[in-house]
Formats: sequence, C-alpha cells, structure tokens
Amino acid sequence: MMEVVIVAIAATLGNLLMGWDSSTIAAGMTYIKKEFVLDATLEGLIVSMSFIIGTVVTIFSGTVCDLVGRRPMLITSSIMFFLSGLVMLWAPNVVIVLLARIIDGVAIALAVTLTPLYISEVAPADIRGQLNTLTQFACSGGMFLAYILVFSMSLSDSPSWRLMLGVIFIPAVAYFLLAVFYLPESPRWLVSKGRLLEAERVLKRLRGIEDVSGELALLAEGLSPGGEATSIEEYVVAPASELLVNQEAEKDYIKLYGPNDEGVTMVAQPVNGQGSMISRSMLSQQGSFGTLTGGGLKDPIVTLFGSLHENTLPESGGSRSMLLHNANSIFSIGETSSPFGTSDNLHAPLMSFQGGAGEKDRAYGSKDILGMRSNSSLRSNSSLVHGNAVDAPKNTNIGGGWQLVYKSADGAGGGKREGLQRVYLHADTAALSHSQHVSFVSTSGYDIPIDGGEAYQAAALVSQSVLGTHDMLHLTEVAAKGPKWRALLEPGVKRALIVGVGLQILQQAAGINGFLYYAPQILEKAGVGDLLSNLGLSSASASFLVNIITTFCMLPCIAIAIRLMDISGRRSIMLYTVPILIVCLLILVIKQFFQINSVVDAAITAISVVVYESVFCMGFGVIPNIICAEIFPTSVRGICISLTSLTYWGCTLIVTLIFPYLLQLLGLTGVFGLFVVGCIISWIFVYLKVPETKGMPLEVIIEFFAIGAKPGTDPAALGIKG
Repeated sequence: MMEVVIVAIAATLGNLLMGWDSSTIAAGMTYIKKEFVLDATLEGLIVSMSFIIGTVVTIFSGTVCDLVGRRPMLITSSIMFFLSGLVMLWAPNVVIVLLARIIDGVAIALAVTLTPLYISEVAPADIRGQLNTLTQFACSGGMFLAYILVFSMSLSDSPSWRLMLGVIFIPAVAYFLLAVFYLPESPRWLVSKGRLLEAERVLKRLRGIEDVSGELALLAEGLSPGGEATSIEEYVVAPASELLVNQEAEKDYIKLYGPNDEGVTMVAQPVNGQGSMISRSMLSQQGSFGTLTGGGLKDPIVTLFGSLHENTLPESGGSRSMLLHNANSIFSIGETSSPFGTSDNLHAPLMSFQGGAGEKDRAYGSKDILGMRSNSSLRSNSSLVHGNAVDAPKNTNIGGGWQLVYKSADGAGGGKREGLQRVYLHADTAALSHSQHVSFVSTSGYDIPIDGGEAYQAAALVSQSVLGTHDMLHLTEVAAKGPKWRALLEPGVKRALIVGVGLQILQQAAGINGFLYYAPQILEKAGVGDLLSNLGLSSASASFLVNIITTFCMLPCIAIAIRLMDISGRRSIMLYTVPILIVCLLILVIKQFFQINSVVDAAITAISVVVYESVFCMGFGVIPNIICAEIFPTSVRGICISLTSLTYWGCTLIVTLIFPYLLQLLGLTGVFGLFVVGCIISWIFVYLKVPETKGMPLEVIIEFFAIGAKPGTDPAALGIKG
C-alpha cells in the first residue's frame, strides 16, 4: 500500500499550501497596513476576499469535477497557487493585492473541496480514514512552517510582506509537477465514464497487485445503488459435505466451486432462527427505515452502521470480538490474473449470465468466499461468458473484511430476472466462538448442524447487480453526460446530505474561526504577550511565536487522530473530543469571574487555547470532510461535495461577519458561552444522526444509506424480520 500512501501525501500538498497561505496573510497584514494605510473596510476585504471567491468557486467545482475528473482540478489548483504567489511578489498597490487574493481563493477552494474526495476514491477502505486525516496534518504543518518563516523575517529590521506572501509559488511548483506527472486519475471516476482499462491500470498501481477484478466490479456496482430493493440476509458458509445433505433444499444454496473441477467445495446457505450476530443486530431494528427518526430520536441508520462495529450484543450483554479488521485473517486474496482485458469500455457488460436451471445458484468469483482453502477458487464456467463480455471477478475481496460475490436473480414467483444479484458479504466468526455446536434452520426448514471451527456466519446486502444487464450501457452513457441535479432528490442522497450539511454547519457553530481570529487578542489580554516581551521580542514577533507553539501542538494531536481514525472510528473520535472543547470554553468563561494571579491566568488561558485548537483539529476539524467524501454516490459525489463545501464557506463568512457584532453585544465571555451551546448541539447531532463509516467500502456505505430511505418503507419489504 506504499504507493497509495505516497499518492495521498502528494495530493495533500494543496492543503499544506492552504495552511501556509492562511498564516502568511494573517501575519502579512501587520506590514501591509503600514505601507498602504488601509481603513477597516479594505483590511477586511483583503483578508476575506479568498473566502468570498472560494464560496463562488465551490458552487461550480463539484459539477465541473464530475465532468472533467478529479486530477485536472487538482492541477488547476496548483497553477492558481503558483500565479497568486507571483502576483503577490510584484503587487505594487492594493488592487493587485486583491487580485492575488482572488486567484488564491480559487486555489484554496479547489484544494479544500477536492482533496478529501480524491483521497477517498483512491484509498482502500481499511486505511481511508488515516489517509484523509493527512489533509489536516498537512494544513497544520503548512501553518507551522509559515509561522516559522514569518517569525524569522519579523526579527529583521524591515520585513518584506511581499516575500512572506509570494514565496508560496516555490512549493506550488512541486505541487504542480506531482499533480501532472505522478497523481493518477480517480479509478471511480474513470469507471463512471466507461474507461475501464484505465481504471484497472490505476488500481493495479495503487494496490500493488495484479488481480483487482473484485474492486473493479465494485466500482461498476457503485453506479447503481440498490436502494429500497436491497435486502439484508444472513448466511452460514461451510464445507459442502456438511450442507449438501438435503438435496431437496439445494435450490437455496449459493454453491462455491473449487479449482481443477473439484466440484462444490463450499456452500453459502441463507438461514433463519439464530442468525449471525452481525445480521441479528442489523435485522433487529424496529420501526420504519424510511423515516429519519425511526421509533425514537436516534436515526436507525446510525444503529444499522453501528451493528457492524460494536463489541457487545445488546440482547445479552455478552462480549464479542471486534469485527474482523484485517480481511486476510479470514478471506484469502490470491494472485490470479485480472480478467478485464477484452474491453476498453463498459459498452459490453463486465459479465453476462447464461445458465441452465442447474446453475442458477452459483456464486461467481474466483476466490473461495471464506478462504477455508488457501488456494481455493470458484470455477468460472466459460458458458457464462460470451461475445465481448468478460469473466466474473476472480478476486472477490473489496476491503474492510467485505467480499463481493454474485448469484442469479430470481423473481418473486421463482422466475428468472435479467442478470445477477450482487451480494456484499461480511463474515462473523465471533458467534461461533461462543459455542462448538450450533444449529441453524435454513430458509427451506431443514436443520443445518455446524461444528464450530469449519463454518462461518455472514451478513449480506443483496440487490440487483448492474453487471450483465442492459442497464450498464445506459448507466455509463448517463454518467458520461454528467451528473443530474434531480439525483439529489433520491432518498438515500437526501439522508446523506442531511448528515454532511449538518456537520459543516455545526463545525462552525463550535466557534473555531472566531477562536482562531481572536486567539491572539485573548492571549494578549491574559498577559501572555507581556511574558514573552521579557525575552526582548517585539509585540508582532511575540504573537508569531505564540502561533508557532500553537500550531506545533496541533501536529501530535493530529498524528494521534491518524492512528485512531480507522480503529476507533470517525464517530467515536467526535463524540470524545467535543466534550474536551466544551471544557476548554467553560474554563475561559468561568475564570473571568475569579481573581487569579496574572501568571496563572496567562498559563490557564494559553493551555485552554492550545488544547481547544489542537483537539478541534484532530476531531471536528477534519472528520466532517472525511465523512462527506464517503457517503455520497459516485454519480453525484462531486455535486454533493460542492453543496457541503458551500455550506462550510457560507458559514465561515457568516461567522466572520457577525463575530465582531456579537463581541460588542455580548462580550468575549458571552460569545464563548454561545460556542459552548454550539458544541453541545454538535455532540447531540453526531450521536443521533452520524453513522460510523470506518473500514467500509464506499459502495457499501452508499448501499446502507439507500436502504429503506423512502418514507414509509416497511422493514418487511426489505427482507428484515423483527
């Protein structure tokens, strides 16, 4: 995975430049005001111009990026950073300074909007959160490096603000070269445009393996989420000798074939009764999945996602192991050649289905689903491939412990429907670890005795596959024409937008921008500047030194977040870090009512400010962008990211504009009290509405959001039994 890590680091150079820019403009304004004698209006316009332009650019960036691709937009961002630096180096007057800030605003908007999206689409599910957290690390790192430069220059007799702001063109050159010659296009975007061979080459490079057929099929399936047609099923998978006892029930089996014409070696059987711990928790949800509140305040989607991650069973309170973090411990990944070599586009289906009645329950893929035999694979029948169609996926692993296999699609009356059904399968070995002798009841009513150790339970999302149907041509033609705004009205997309937009609004309600803008004033009022002035520093240099310390403290906190993002998860990190923000704000409010020694007051204030900013960066600062890049379908991901980013920029502008008035009306203590309320509301929203997405392929996340999202959907219609 080293290649994808390097690609992600290279992509985050735009975020580093954004952090660099925000620090240098804050510092450079001290010297710009002296040279041009600015009034308050011009000063505010110079600082906020990038926000204004960023808001406008964000409106169009998502739609354009869905049309032309992610990589061209990153290249454009690098060019804008380069041009803004050159213009600022020249800048003879305020008008040119404003022009440079306009160009800079375009660069920042593209970097902030598209980098998380790009990384989410190229990263494997198991480390996607870690790689996306690098964006925040790069941003804070850029701020830290910029403040070191600014502090060093402030020690000279005549600091040059043009050099402070213009030197950004040097790292922008490196960003441009990497974007042009190293960064690949997003494989998900390539598949959405029917450019299958290019997507295959990119995946081989990023994953470091030759067989990427499973993931390639997954990306194609992502073009058509199942929605309300998806059912949640439970399976037990065991050696065929144990399950093929009742031949009369054979029609219910998904038969898994071994190599070299060994015949059926493993069988996946849908079961009733005591099911898999995963699916029992998933299927036990009561009430309609179609309403946002379900039977209570917590969104059922949150509980549904949580059933894949929790350590304990709510029914018994008994302990259970974490769901398999490493898929290789249970799923084998072989080194077979990729079958996708006969078509450069999706105009021919990835696979086509022709089979007799005796073959209708076969699962198509080339790896033994549960890896009981290290070299076992499913036999691909040549009669299932014809014309320009190609073989079924040979590598069924799609990351995060999930497998993608296929079975034939049967109508309600037992008749054949066109194509196949896709089965997203996730194994659960924890249930069988509690008992060596477990009995299941199949959907045909037969007992299936399983001896622990050789069989596994699994939960599955089953829906109609787009592969092998005439819909594939239609889907790729529609995707090639660009996203449709009416797709935003689909129930699953609307639900995801509520989560994404809500997180962006509440991120600003927590007060980070007001905090960052006025942190120097807070520290100065507490006497921190006076303490530093004893070192012989000017007031400006002392302020820059404080910012160096603050941004430096952010880095280890973000490093911790990188480590925990795919272990503890996004939701857990936010639920644990927001209370720390509340405590820091309350300390700043409460201490105003006590007489405290000046040195102690300065120390408490400095610690509270540093802890607030550092903890915010590791939680609420980065996670909203990560989640927003994960929960939207490929076909409208760019548009949805634009809407959430537009929310971010709009809320940033509002906070920037009204903060001075709030400060005048309520005072600093009152404003921080409002931020406490904002943090409390944010915590409640995360707890009730934000699901845990760690370790799940993007297409599986989208499938979950789409399940029963239409109002009034009956769980029974989804195949969900209470």
